[in-house]
Amino acid sequence: MKTIDELVDEGVGGKRVFVRADLNVPLSGTTITDDGRIRAVVPTIAKLAEAGAKVIVASHLGRPKGAPDPQFSLAPVAARLGELLGTQVAFATDTVGESARATVDSLTDGSVALLENLRFNPGETSKDDAERGAFAGQLAGLAELYVGDGFGAVHRKHASVYDLPARLPHAAGLLIATEVAVLRKLTDEVSRPYAVVLGGAKVSDKLGVIDHLLERADRILIGGGMVYTFLKAQGHEVGNSLLQEDQVPAVTEYLERAKAKGVEFVLPVDVVAAPSFPDLKNPVDTNPAVVGVDAIPADLQGLDIGPESRKLFASKLADAATVFWNGPMGVFEHPDYAEGTRAIAQALIDSPLPPAGGTPAFTVVGGGDSAAAVRILGFDENAFGHISTGGGASLEYLEGKTLPGLAALED
Repeated sequence: MKTIDELVDEGVGGKRVFVRADLNVPLSGTTITDDGRIRAVVPTIAKLAEAGAKVIVASHLGRPKGAPDPQFSLAPVAARLGELLGTQVAFATDTVGESARATVDSLTDGSVALLENLRFNPGETSKDDAERGAFAGQLAGLAELYVGDGFGAVHRKHASVYDLPARLPHAAGLLIATEVAVLRKLTDEVSRPYAVVLGGAKVSDKLGVIDHLLERADRILIGGGMVYTFLKAQGHEVGNSLLQEDQVPAVTEYLERAKAKGVEFVLPVDVVAAPSFPDLKNPVDTNPAVVGVDAIPADLQGLDIGPESRKLFASKLADAATVFWNGPMGVFEHPDYAEGTRAIAQALIDSPLPPAGGTPAFTVVGGGDSAAAVRILGFDENAFGHISTGGGASLEYLEGKTLPGLAALED
């Protein structure tokens, strides 16, 4: 896989370089509520611009249905990207149409443009190879070189991620190079003890990664909405908590396999519960109750791990040499149910306390809601070994899957 450093050494001055970024940031109206993904790609864009390239940045945002939709416009992102780069970023109001061509034609050496949301064109996400390829061909007509740096999208077989690199000389950006190096440290070069913390809503989303990690991890800690399927598999009643009844047999099998392999599964001993899911737009006090996992009332639903569970989880991370965390422990967006997620983040910060002369633990926040939670809850991002920009991509890599966007960058 060619690196951007090699590409720059070969010379990019005056050339049009297409950068596939992941600028899929959360918006409240036109206000960006978390600019982490924009900041993550700035070093790649800046490096190319400083080398004299004409930089064409492209990304998706949200899930528009193959047609322009104002609520998913990248216009606010163009403004924020310009602020971070310290220069004006030209914005094309379409992807491959008249505005895109005119905007690209107006670029001077070292300048930057952003195309409108790629998913406004149905060819970007089409499952039809010909339709997807046709759109990739149009995108290729805008540029001379390609740099893949949208790690959060590399698990998608989309035109700008998979088909476009085949049509242009290509290289991996700084962000993708970093993400891949981190993931190798979680799969091929692991320091032990290796602890994995998994949360989020659905256990079905994590079955593949659990299956793969049973061969690699020393401990797997489970929280979030998915934990109630595990508790059900252990014979506990879970009240009105989120439950995937059809996954209980699979979860039971994983618990049995873990025991046979000596992998420690750590589940909560208590949870924070309430009669209903909280209103996140009006976060009033919901009068939550702390209950043991063996005594969840029929009329309550678990929404976070409890105080004893927080202590338990922290103790299981205290001596870890490698920690991977993906998925919040509860409804962290509401103050009544944020403490479990906060405790995990703090445990990752506190866990690198090796004996004198030892090596600090390598801690990875696996993107998605976990990365958002770290920022929303006010933690210093530099206190973690790495915060990934791609939750789904990270999980699929850890499952051992081939990621189309990475395969496309291989020479």
